[in-house]
Amino acid sequence: MSLMRGFAATAAVLCLISFAVGAQEASSPASTQLSQILQNQQDLEHRLDELERAIDDIAWYHRVGDIALVDKWRITGPPDANPKNPTAPGATNPVKFFTYTFIPRDRKPNEKLPMLVFPHGGVHARFDSNYSYHIVRELVQQGYVVVAPEYRGSTGYGKGFYQLIDYGGREVDDAQAAKDWALATFDFIDRERVGLVGWSHGGLIVLMLAFNHPKDYRCVYAGVPVSDLIMRLGYHDKDYEDLFSAEYHVGKTVRQDIAEYKRRSPVWHVEKLAVPLLIHTNTNDEDVNVIEVEHLIQALKAAGKDFQYRIFQDAPGGHSFDRLDTPEAFKIRKDIYAFLARYLKPPRALP
Repeated sequence: MSLMRGFAATAAVLCLISFAVGAQEASSPASTQLSQILQNQQDLEHRLDELERAIDDIAWYHRVGDIALVDKWRITGPPDANPKNPTAPGATNPVKFFTYTFIPRDRKPNEKLPMLVFPHGGVHARFDSNYSYHIVRELVQQGYVVVAPEYRGSTGYGKGFYQLIDYGGREVDDAQAAKDWALATFDFIDRERVGLVGWSHGGLIVLMLAFNHPKDYRCVYAGVPVSDLIMRLGYHDKDYEDLFSAEYHVGKTVRQDIAEYKRRSPVWHVEKLAVPLLIHTNTNDEDVNVIEVEHLIQALKAAGKDFQYRIFQDAPGGHSFDRLDTPEAFKIRKDIYAFLARYLKPPRALP
């Protein structure tokens, strides 16, 4: 648990004590009091998320600002997929979200650079420097422009944005919108050298982008990708299921709407693959079980698709095995970078 989360837990306990004392004289039902307690705790957690995100924005500048021009932009994606009141004013307006850009400082005049779209992983997460800054540094050092969308449902932007989540749906459209925006904004990006890279939930997003927009991307790397939500919700606990069946999200369980979960899962769209693809998975992954990625691999083979994959055997780090700051993980990333360089031709590909 992070320091901020520790504060949140402590504050929640204090809230519980305060409400418990007041409950002795309160006239409202206990269920109403409990609901208010939980609401207060959730509000506090969102505020702490905003604080953590603001601190991490500063960290990005300090960690990669020496080699990259770091910026954060507010752009738009499609409207809310599940508005509470579809006829309310603004219900069909584009969703506003932030996108990070990392541009090599040493770009030569008139030089065209390749770009990588890099969506973060995690259900209700963000592009956290603690997990990604070494990878961003390595990509920028090779000469890539990195675009990292904080798609709908990301944390650190308040409860309203959190509840816009559309896993495997319009969050994918947000990432596509970030790509389109970058190409329209920066004339030094070579639109013929745009690639995709993502891990876990980010791996699902880049797969869906490649499947839905094959002419827009030259290649895609998907690390330990969430591949089949139907299978995934079968081996995860109820808390994970609740994230998807929440009223503001899918609103139904898998059993209640299998077709909707298939729509959001890459494994059911493999016939659309038309760009070079590299997949990595790990047999001791504690989050995205290897069986889920094996299902994706089998489906791609059955569809007759040409792609590359590697199943690592109990590689140290489990779900994060190729994102750690270890010699073993860096060696694996060099293989990933070699795959990307084959199609995107960065100016300083690693030897």
